[in-house]
Order: sequence, then structure tokens, then C-alpha cells
Amino acid sequence: MDISTQHTEAPPPAPGPPVDAPTSTSRGATRPGDRIFLGLSRGSGIFLLVIMAAIAAFLTYRAANAISKDHTNFLTTFEWNTNLEPASFGIAVLAFGTVVSAIIAMALAVPVSVGIALFITHYAPRRLGGPIAFVVDLLAAVPSIVYGLWGALVLVPHMDGLFGWLDHYFGWTGVFEWQGGAPRSMLTVGVLLAIMILPIITNVSREVFRQVPRMHEEAALALGATRWEVIRMSVLPFGRSGVISASMLGLGRALGETMAVATVLSPTFEINASLLDPGGGTFAQNIASKFSEATPLGQDALIASGLVLFVITLLVNGAARMIINRRKEYSGANA
Repeated sequence: MDISTQHTEAPPPAPGPPVDAPTSTSRGATRPGDRIFLGLSRGSGIFLLVIMAAIAAFLTYRAANAISKDHTNFLTTFEWNTNLEPASFGIAVLAFGTVVSAIIAMALAVPVSVGIALFITHYAPRRLGGPIAFVVDLLAAVPSIVYGLWGALVLVPHMDGLFGWLDHYFGWTGVFEWQGGAPRSMLTVGVLLAIMILPIITNVSREVFRQVPRMHEEAALALGATRWEVIRMSVLPFGRSGVISASMLGLGRALGETMAVATVLSPTFEINASLLDPGGGTFAQNIASKFSEATPLGQDALIASGLVLFVITLLVNGAARMIINRRKEYSGANA
């Protein structure tokens, strides 16, 4: 009689309770290196806030001292006279010139910068895109005074043709009416500022466009989209927040530029309806040109104007942050 035996395999052991590996993000930093890094990061953030608060407190204190001795309205006066009694000074012309020159610079620089960034990342061959990117990086390293000297010696003498053309075709608007004279006007300042901020916006936008998920572009191409349609539907929406951030960086330099503007502009405390008429001024240019010869009251008045520029910069960056936060729904991270 045959005896058949059945061999049964032993069931696998029941898995024990899962053991969570210690991480530095689950319950805080557990390793010495993580605790040190966490402390340094937190301390750096707090230190930055302390610096900003100290700057704001200093500007506010000195500004209050100056405004208390101003016998006119600081926000609406078209005059800057701190050496005589009674003192009379205001920022109306400076605020107008700063905002107008920055708007002109942004209107000229942003479209050109985005176009250059798109050309480097999506149109130019690698042999051509590399040298162009290198030249743009070099432009970002040029000092402001060099831009100012170039603007005074090269740009200003060659603006006559543009001013004449604008006066001939658009002078009827009043905004581009030209009465002759040296073209040391707000439009010239805006053009110079646009050239200065163009490398900053281009470099940041270029890096953002390079981060576009390849899957998005390939999907658009598979659906039969042209290269421009790929850029319009995939690249530009993905990089919108980055372009806004890059524009804000450029705007910050345009608002605070000093020597280049002081070299090109013929400052006067009057607001001209035409952008081609010489005159006007900006906060930074006025501070740079008057601080060395100012009396103690004059220095406080200049610091008060610097406080206004500080507030304008904070408001602009806050508005940019709000715009970026509204665009968070579009992200290639989930692709």
C-alpha cells in the first residue's frame, strides 16, 4: 500500500507593527545637524524681520522730525527748499517722476525680456542660445555709473531722431510734444532704466521657462499644436508667476536707481505734461544729488522722501505677491 504524504508550506509570519523611520519633518528635528540647521534658518528669518523693522523705525523717526518742521504739505508741494526759513519741501514731483519712469521702463523691458528668454529656451539652437545668454549675464553685471555715462554720452545725443518722430506723429496728444532742446527727459530716463533692468528680467524668466515640464510641451505637440501654440498654452501659463517675480525684481531696481538717472536727467521741480520735455526728478536721484550738501534738516527731509520710496516698494512687492498667490492653481508639479 502506497502511502502518499502531503507537504504543506508553513504560512508566512504575520508582519509586525510598522516601524516608522525617524524623520526630521514628522515631529521636528531629531538629529543634531537638523536642529542646528533649523535654528539657523529660523534665526535668519527673524533677523531679517528685525533688520526691516529697524530700517522702518529709523526712517520713520527721521521723517517725523523733518515733516514737523515743514510749513507746507509734504505730499503735494512742488518745491524742495530746506535751507531757508521757513523750510518748504514736498515729494509731488519726485513721486510723479519715479512712478512714470518706472512705468516706461517696465513697458519697454518686460515684453523684450520675455521674448529674449523664449528665444533662448525654445527657438535658438544651442550654439546660438549659449552665447546670447552669456552676453545677457554680462549686462547684468555692468555698474550703474557705467550705464549712466553711456546714457549721457551715447543715448542722449541719439534720442533727437526718436523725439522728432514722436513729436511729428503723436505730438497732438500733448504727451509726446517736443519743444526742442537736449532730450534729458523722463522718456530718456525710462529707456535707460529699461536697458538696465532687461538682463534681470531675462535671466529669471529664462530659468523659469526651462522648468516647464516636458510632458506639457510634448502633449501639446502630439495634439498638433504649433510651436507658438505650445508656448502660449504650456510655457507662458506655467511661467506666469516667475515672470511676475522677475518683473518685480526689475521694478525694484528701476525705482531705486540713483547715479544713472542723475547722470542723464536734468532735474527740475515741475511736472510736465509731455514726456519729452526736460525736467522732473525721482526719489533716488534727488537723494543722491542733494544729500552731501544738505543741512541736518535737509538730510531728514531726504530721509523722509526715502521713507515714501520704501513704502512704495513694499506696496508694489505686496501686490505682486497677491498676484502670484492667485496663480497657484496652475502648476506643473502634478503632471
